[in-house]
Amino acid sequence: MTPLIHRRRLLAGVLAATAAPSLALGAADAYAASPWRKLTDADWRKRLSGASYRVLRHEDTEAPGTSPLLKEHRTGQFACAGCGLPLFRSTWKYESGTGWPSFYNAIAGALIKKTDFKIGIPRTEYHCARCLGHQGHLFTDGPKPTGLRYCNNGVAISFLPA
Repeated sequence: MTPLIHRRRLLAGVLAATAAPSLALGAADAYAASPWRKLTDADWRKRLSGASYRVLRHEDTEAPGTSPLLKEHRTGQFACAGCGLPLFRSTWKYESGTGWPSFYNAIAGALIKKTDFKIGIPRTEYHCARCLGHQGHLFTDGPKPTGLRYCNNGVAISFLPA
């Protein structure tokens, strides 16, 4: 299956089955006409570093503890490294001890989710809503007030200082 077909199937499955809390079931896809979704795999390979390309476009995972964003504590936002869409506010970042940047909340409408069975058990995987770039996995062991942990690959995001 080509990456473009994979992305289209991902989006169809996401909208049909497991919409993010900020994207109601049956809601229109706000980014359906985004030019970011029209880029080919070759275009993405040229635009991104090797590690970012593997994570964002092929759902890879970076090694834990390797992201410089683990130590990023300034005020600002974390955005998709593929298309620049803001995903998380810095005030929602916390130290989870997992080795990946973690957040307990996400910007409304910025993420879409799907169920991932790659390790044999179901997990909730999330992607940038605009370019469909893989970001990480969502768990329910996070801090209050949400109890959520968005466990993000550092190479899939960039930091935008305030």
